[in-house]
Amino acid sequence: MIRVKLWGSLRVFADGREWVEVEARTFKQMLDQLVVQYPELKPQIDRGVSVALDGVIYGNAWFTEISPENEVVLLPYMVGG
Repeated sequence: MIRVKLWGSLRVFADGREWVEVEARTFKQMLDQLVVQYPELKPQIDRGVSVALDGVIYGNAWFTEISPENEVVLLPYMVGG
């Protein structure tokens, strides 16, 4: 199981939970399982989200592997300049 911290505004789509757990080995599997467990997250995930893995923010890194030892944070999509 992967423990995922939902950042700020995403929590309202998961019954206000700050932390959720899903069975996943990649970012894609994690996002798919989050949608299964918390369908209200789907529109936000479809619009785009960023994932921080051990403090590094990834975007569109579907097949990046994750494990229970990683710190995983789901954030609204972040763009930089």
